[in-house]
Parts: sequence; structure tokens; C-alpha cells
Amino acid sequence: MNNDERWVAVIGMYAGKPYEIFTGRAVDSFSVLTQVSEGKVLKIKENGKNRYDFQYADKDGYKVTIEGLSRTFDKEYWNYARLISGVLRHGMPLPYVVDMVENLHLESASLNNWKNGVVRALRKFIPDGTAPSHNTCPACKMEGLVYQEGCLHCKNCGHSECA
Repeated sequence: MNNDERWVAVIGMYAGKPYEIFTGRAVDSFSVLTQVSEGKVLKIKENGKNRYDFQYADKDGYKVTIEGLSRTFDKEYWNYARLISGVLRHGMPLPYVVDMVENLHLESASLNNWKNGVVRALRKFIPDGTAPSHNTCPACKMEGLVYQEGCLHCKNCGHSECA
């Protein structure tokens, strides 16, 4: 959710790791993606510009392609998503990417809600047992935080927090 709107995050994978992120309002062409859990992002060169499409298999196995997925992107969110995608492509460890996004200082409440949604989406891809970039538990003040099912858990005191 971004304020009162439903949003969808599409995480592009390469070699089993998050490689890029696309986000958009669910009411636009993303609406069907709320029911799709897997597909492909297709980069199409058209008139010297890149266009991004999304392709998935329906329940009968037929390929369905949503063309022009990128047309629904808000330019400001698109720019932040491109920045995050660039960091992912260059191999920054995912806990550090999550930390970087969490610590963005954004003026707009909408952007902050978007940022929190991106963090939730990326955390799902961090393997259980991975230590975050800052490992000190806010409850017991000891090192011992690890990711478990996208949430941070303290191995010492049991403190838990989800984005």
C-alpha cells in the first residue's frame, strides 16, 4: 500500500538474485499482476527507446504479454527504482541494498510509503539467517539480528521487527 493505493512490485531475477525492480499502481496495467506470482520482464527497443513489457503464463499455460508496462510508471518513482536496480545489477549484497533504501531521506509521505513497500519486497529475497548490514538489536543492544522470512529477529532476546 502506498497511502490508500494498492501498488505492485515486480522484482526481476538474474542468476537467482534480484537484479531489477519495477513498481506501479495496481489500478493501472499492473492490476492483473496482483494475481500473478511469476513471469518475465521483457526489454523491447522501440524507436530508439526502451519499453518494458511483462509476460506470464495464464492458468492454461498460454503466454500473456502486457505491453508498455513502463508507461504506467510515475517518473519520480521510476528514477528511484532505476537507482535501486543499478545497485542490484552491480552486486551490492541485498542486506546493504535494503539498508540503503530504508535510509533514503525523502520529503514526501507518498515516497516514504513507496520506499517501505520496496523494502518489504526486497527483504523477501534475503536468505534466512543472513545478518543485516547493522546487526545491533534495538531491544537488547547486542549483535545477533538475522533475517527470517523477510523479518529481522534477534537470536539473543527474540526481538522481532517486520517492515
